[in-house]
Amino acid sequence: MNRRQVLWAGVGLGSAVLGFRRGEAQEGGNLAERLGYKRDQRLLMIHADDLGMCHSVNVASWKAMTDGVVSSASVMVPCPWFPEMAQWAREHPNMDLGLHLTLTSEWKLYRWRPVSPINEVKSLLDDQGFLWRSVADVKKNAKPEEVEAEIRAQIRRALQFGMKPTHVDSHMGTLFSDRKFFEAYVRVAKEVGIMPMLPGPTPEILQQAALLGLDYKAIVRDLQKQGMVVLDVLNTSLEGNDYEARKRAFEVFVKGLQPGVTELICHLSGDDDEIQHVTGNWRPRYNEFRLFTEPASRKLLEDHGVKLIGYRELDKLWKR
Repeated sequence: MNRRQVLWAGVGLGSAVLGFRRGEAQEGGNLAERLGYKRDQRLLMIHADDLGMCHSVNVASWKAMTDGVVSSASVMVPCPWFPEMAQWAREHPNMDLGLHLTLTSEWKLYRWRPVSPINEVKSLLDDQGFLWRSVADVKKNAKPEEVEAEIRAQIRRALQFGMKPTHVDSHMGTLFSDRKFFEAYVRVAKEVGIMPMLPGPTPEILQQAALLGLDYKAIVRDLQKQGMVVLDVLNTSLEGNDYEARKRAFEVFVKGLQPGVTELICHLSGDDDEIQHVTGNWRPRYNEFRLFTEPASRKLLEDHGVKLIGYRELDKLWKR
């Protein structure tokens, strides 16, 4: 995932925070209260994206989840190294693993195709027969019914491989880029009984949703009445071009955490030949791997009273 990629159509988020502003609460209190914690408890999910993309990402993510502070992650089903991730998921059933529903294949030479039979989802393919490279390309070309068919196929394959996903979210935010894509995302998640990641209705989100003809604040209220769980805060990345800068950014982030549930997205890898041949932008991934596996990061969280949770805890609330 490109760190400057959009989550919702037209919004370049980078390190922007999505969620409720201070003093603004979800119906029934903030998410910490609804989970049974005190109102002022700061709960954090450090969430790794892109598992299954390649072996380097898989290995780094395993270590960060077992020995580090990454508390949740999501897996890309169409990618070549998905079977390895599915095997690890079966061997580690208590790990918090969701599905990173994937409609783009963004790298220059390392590409993947849909899970669905090609003749059934032709609008999802570029002229080379792979998934489109960008969100804009998907939005321009993909038929909503074929988008829905593909995300159903990805969920079905994950279940066939023995995974028990804790949640679903969207690679590069593609399913948030079009009104009909978003409706399919929520509808499918409800039908299959897997919690969808939903960001809070910030002014930026509300503005961009309005361009799609969505009253997102009203949608969130309606979804919450149906039992959907909405994050208090979503942060899509840390700033910093090198390791020390990213480490300082994490310290600032932790010290500024507000009560409720915050999700911080990260992207991890090693520094090996494989990832360096996949992307020239591998260093930020390796730096985040280093950051989230060093003992000082756990101590930082403990010193500031931040509790790590995962989607499994949110899923219990949703199902309850």
